[in-house]
Amino acid sequence: MAAEIVVVTPPEEPPSSWDAALFLAGPTPRAPEVASWRPEAIELLRERWTGGRLVVFSPEPATGVVRDYTGQIAWEEAGLHLADRIVFWVPRDLATMPAFTTNVEWGTWHRSGKAVFGAPPQSPRNRYLFAGARAEHVPTATSLPETLDLALEGLAPGAHRGEGEREVPLTVWRTSSFQRWYRAQSEAGNELLGARVEWVFRRGPGRRQVVYWALRTNVRVAAEHRVKTGQIVLSRPDLSSVVLYRRAPTLEETLVVLVREFRSTAATGDGFIHELPGGAGPDDVPALDQAAAEVREETGLTLPASRLRSHGSRQVAGTLSAHRAHLFSAELTGTEVAALRAAADTPFGEPGTTERTWVELWTYAEIRDANLVDWSTLGMLAQVLDGRRV
Repeated sequence: MAAEIVVVTPPEEPPSSWDAALFLAGPTPRAPEVASWRPEAIELLRERWTGGRLVVFSPEPATGVVRDYTGQIAWEEAGLHLADRIVFWVPRDLATMPAFTTNVEWGTWHRSGKAVFGAPPQSPRNRYLFAGARAEHVPTATSLPETLDLALEGLAPGAHRGEGEREVPLTVWRTSSFQRWYRAQSEAGNELLGARVEWVFRRGPGRRQVVYWALRTNVRVAAEHRVKTGQIVLSRPDLSSVVLYRRAPTLEETLVVLVREFRSTAATGDGFIHELPGGAGPDDVPALDQAAAEVREETGLTLPASRLRSHGSRQVAGTLSAHRAHLFSAELTGTEVAALRAAADTPFGEPGTTERTWVELWTYAEIRDANLVDWSTLGMLAQVLDGRRV
């Protein structure tokens, strides 16, 4: 794949497809005798870029004059949203390049996961911006070449996106949760016409790993020959959930293991969520292995993966989130049930985190009639414990 750089300046429209996009944010000289830093930045990018097509949004008009201020604002706003990386290079000079607009853009985008910040050591009034960058794990540098290297880090080779796909930044595009959702839409014949990232939650080293994301989408619905606009798609990594049960003469008497855990989302009488043992893990861990690991982590019970029976995968809350639960089950022995009862007062959870779980044992009838679990959990229990499947 040959490296290509396409520079787009206002009021030009960007190409219909690319592999990566970058926005050069920062101060623009207020006088013609003051040299702009952007030509040097573009030449450095030409030397360093090794991927496919990189689109560089440079907000300085080719004529050097902004003739349509309102149009300029709209162009910059669109480019900032389309960019996979936003380079903030701030060689601030209070007389010739005060960077007031840059301060506003930085305040808007520094938490996006797309920003890189750089400024010369002698440049004034940047200490607060550097502090904000460190607080949000934004990469920082004190030279233009180093700033651009940080921006390109992890960007190549990008990912080919066209038309509405361009509006999904690489940070979200590369997640397995987005790819599963988009594959399902494409297989249904639907077309993504546009998207806007409303929110992302990141964690891990440098907060580089996108865990949760929310997109506002415009989708052409093939089966209905219409466009559905403004829908929010929320997603997260898939879950592995496990029904642990002890068979009884009737479904109502069948014993089920739940874990009790405080979650801020709880709208229950006791302020806790009562759920199946389960959770999410890295993409390279098979769902079956993750299920066994979650049982051990949240209940203290060690079960080999061979004990777990698969019941398929479904969305957990289709009107809210695109993620799925991979459902497994295991029938327990009397000895295992006794061990779980003995551990009822022992907290479990992932070491080094705030997760804390407590083991509970209830009959299916108690779970159903006492409103202990949410509808999705009750559905998973029904899938496993239906008399035709136990």
